[in-house]
Amino acid sequence: MNRERRNTLLVVSGVAAAYAAFRIAPGFGRDDLVFEEIDDPAGFQRLTAGQSSSGFDPFVGLETQEDADNLAAAEIRARQNICAALYHDLPTTADEVPVASFSDYYCPYCRVQTKRLAALEAQTGSGIRVSWHELPLLGETSTLAAKAALAARNQGAYPAFHERLMRSPFQATPEYLQSLANDIGVDHARLVADMDSDQVLEDLEISAAIARIFAFIGTPAMVIGRTVIQGEVSERTVQAIVAREREEGWGSACRVA
Repeated sequence: MNRERRNTLLVVSGVAAAYAAFRIAPGFGRDDLVFEEIDDPAGFQRLTAGQSSSGFDPFVGLETQEDADNLAAAEIRARQNICAALYHDLPTTADEVPVASFSDYYCPYCRVQTKRLAALEAQTGSGIRVSWHELPLLGETSTLAAKAALAARNQGAYPAFHERLMRSPFQATPEYLQSLANDIGVDHARLVADMDSDQVLEDLEISAAIARIFAFIGTPAMVIGRTVIQGEVSERTVQAIVAREREEGWGSACRVA
């Protein structure tokens, strides 16, 4: 398979950002939350917070036929078990609420929301577990950073790479990634080799397919249990949705008891 053509799917220019109207819910309480059911995939709902999604698809017009075929195949795989695709290791009970976060390292809203989610997850008794998805929409440096983070996972360094890339003021050039690898203690030669591995490209394709399934129009985006959210939301909103998902049983969308 031509990897450069596969990468066309993953290198989405700033055109996507220009069209993406981010929905920001600054501080909704539980009584303020308004949801709308999603027909496909069944069992999920979307948080409505002000302006509704325009439905813009950032992948339209930016694919070769091979790219389109790869994305279609990834969507089929994701739909076979959408919750496993979202949350990776699915909780076995509804007491723990899973969160799937979709972000781009150079999206300023993502940096705020990623820090917020990481802090919430680290709180004792928070009852949430975050699965991080790379959705590089802002050009080649975004894709390079996403591939490096996923490749670092093979050396147990994904959390370290993810954290550093999210707060770094520097662009992800090959030189910066080498410096970062050396600083964290990652084998740089192996990192570079793994960045173009089939596994990394497939992970990016699956995340892109999920973004299409849930009609994400940009980053940040996330799914909390069975609630789909576009845009940055406040800590209070996240906590309110987590509590609601725990009480109402997010597992209904995933066949979790």
